[in-house]
Amino acid sequence: MQAAQLIKYDKNFKLELKDIPVPVPNADEVLVKVKAAAVNPLEMLIGTGSVKLIQNYDMPVTLGNELSGIVTAVGKNVHDFEIGDEVYARLPLNKIGAFAEYTVINSKAVALKPKNLDFVTSAAVPLTGLTAYQGLTEELHAKAGESVMIPGGSGSFGQMAIPLAKQMGMKVFVSGNAASRKSAIDMGVDQYFDYRKENYWEKLKSVDYVIDTIGKKEFQHELSIIKPGGKILSLIMGPNKLFATDRNFSFFKTCLFSIAGKKIDKQAKAVGAEYHFIFVRSDGEQLEEITKIVEQHDIEPAIDPTEFKLNDINEALELVKNGHPKGKVIIRF
Repeated sequence: MQAAQLIKYDKNFKLELKDIPVPVPNADEVLVKVKAAAVNPLEMLIGTGSVKLIQNYDMPVTLGNELSGIVTAVGKNVHDFEIGDEVYARLPLNKIGAFAEYTVINSKAVALKPKNLDFVTSAAVPLTGLTAYQGLTEELHAKAGESVMIPGGSGSFGQMAIPLAKQMGMKVFVSGNAASRKSAIDMGVDQYFDYRKENYWEKLKSVDYVIDTIGKKEFQHELSIIKPGGKILSLIMGPNKLFATDRNFSFFKTCLFSIAGKKIDKQAKAVGAEYHFIFVRSDGEQLEEITKIVEQHDIEPAIDPTEFKLNDINEALELVKNGHPKGKVIIRF
């Protein structure tokens, strides 16, 4: 089979197409014939070695973190899936490999794909869905009646985070483009800010949580609306000491993350807030809950119209890195 592999970490890495054997599932895995795989900024972080302190890979490694496909074989301990099941997954971080014709996945990372989505659209759900779920429930421990602001929440992350937060009984505020206002309001957003016309930081105050999807250039505005004791969760600004200690990293790694996140932690502490960083993990049970939300709200992720095959993988990565995709970039098999 063909697989797109990283040969070495490099700031200008390119993936190479290799012919490798079809993997054989172990007792706890399923073999999936890949129908679609999403290309994410996470691939850039892995390829450049930016996250090797979190997860370091033996080379060569097949890249790709989320997919949809069909189960073609099951391990002897797997009883939740059978051959022919249409599934999707965020692959376990220590065993990725979505950019291949077949891949093996621990069955506990897999769920049946939403019935309202085809393979292409369902491949765009797992990473953002699990990020929203784990962010709200595990990092923020959000509760009914509390409030969350999502700057830049009109994209794929907001599509998942908004209905989940509303289902939890939260007040939800979002900033984004004008074109996404109606869909956000239809999902239950309490207040929507068109970023071209209004500044949310001039209208909001004492918000319990902020989920950052933009990065450091927005950080001071985000901090200005959090009430003392509140939390800010970033998807992209990078890990800190809290991230390391929560995951029981070694003393050496904890020191490195403490240094890396020191400035951000200091800024958050100055306004009485706590900074969190999330690096989403695989979880099939949580993905089942996300499936219910997707089906209930008939959520359909935006997909970039450019059609890529596996041999176009480097062009797809370039679009994610430097282009302006109009939705999730997908490799079609």
